[in-house]
Parts: sequence; structure tokens; C-alpha cells
Amino acid sequence: MTAELNEAVAGAQAGDEEAFRFLYRSLQPALLRYLTALVGADAEDVASEAWLQISRDLPSFTGGEFRAWVVTIARNRAMDHLRRQRRRPSVPVPVQALNDLAADVDTADRAGEAIATESALALIRTLPPAEAEAVMLRAVIGLDAETAGRVLGRRAGAVRTAAHRGLRRLAAMLERSAAQAAPDDTRDAVAPRPRTDRQVPHAPEAEPAEG
Repeated sequence: MTAELNEAVAGAQAGDEEAFRFLYRSLQPALLRYLTALVGADAEDVASEAWLQISRDLPSFTGGEFRAWVVTIARNRAMDHLRRQRRRPSVPVPVQALNDLAADVDTADRAGEAIATESALALIRTLPPAEAEAVMLRAVIGLDAETAGRVLGRRAGAVRTAAHRGLRRLAAMLERSAAQAAPDDTRDAVAPRPRTDRQVPHAPEAEPAEG
């Protein structure tokens, strides 16, 4: 994918509209999930602003990790959006999805598949912001720790730690949810009913005494 992206970037910089469409189709789904974790329901609007800037600034891109460059632009637009709102939007948080994270908290590639659902994104947004962004950049965008660190202005080790803690925290949420949803086997237990078809023995009748 990296070679294809680099080729498409060069084509888009030369004015090839099809190459730019390839970039959009390749990056938009993951970018939208990342922005949803930051700004919730306003992610599509922020993504549109980001792509406008990407198309405008594309001639100035001089190389490096193109996905990181795109994410940096999108993140800046998201931060501007949040500053305008002066709060992080709240969304309902259904506790479900992310079923594979607890078993494999260190593998960002597998985590990305589970994070694709809306409910999972809502769950991620309950994490501390540093952990949520680290999880999204590593698991959804697919950046390595060093590149994600450059986007966030943090050390690679700090990004790894934040992503690890975030995934562990999500796994704990899932475990608590599963425990709460598990049926109580003793709650519905029914005491055995006595048998009603059993005959109660009668005492033998006394024989009349002989006169």
C-alpha cells in the first residue's frame, strides 16, 4: 500500500484527479473513524475541512509518511473544532464490541478490525484523550509508534504505553460488561415440587372383636 500511496501522491501533485480520488478512497474510512473518536458526530464535517486543506496544501508535501501528514492536518482541524465548541461532545456509550482486544492487547493490527464499529468508537471516546488518540493512530490509521509520536508531539515510548493502557482499559470494560450481563444461575432456581401422585398409606382398620 505504501508504494501505491506514494505513486498516487506523485500523480495527485501533478494534477491527476484519479490519483487524488485513490488517496481519498484509501484514507478516508480510517480517517473518519479517527475523527469520530475525537469529535463524535461532527467527524464528517471535520473530515471535509481536512480534505479541502489536503487538496490545497498537497503541492507543498515534500515526502515522508503521507498518512501521518494527512492525520496531522485532520487532527489540527479537529482541535480547532473542539476549541470552537469548548467541550468534547458526548455520545451514548453502548458497552459492546472490541471482543478481541482483551486477548491481544499488544497487537494493533487485529484491534483495528474491532474498532471499526460505531459502538466501539463510542467506547474508545470514554478513554483519557491521550490513550484514545494513541489507540486510534496505532490501531486504525496504522502508524508505527515513532510516526504516531511525531503526529502527537510525544515520544514513541509514551505512545506505546498510552496505546497499551488504552487497550487494557477497554478490555477491562468488556469484562465488567460481560459479568454484568451474565445470568445469575441461582436467581431463577426453582425448588422441587413435592409429588402429588404418591398415595398416603392408611392405617389398617381394626377387626371387630368376637363376642
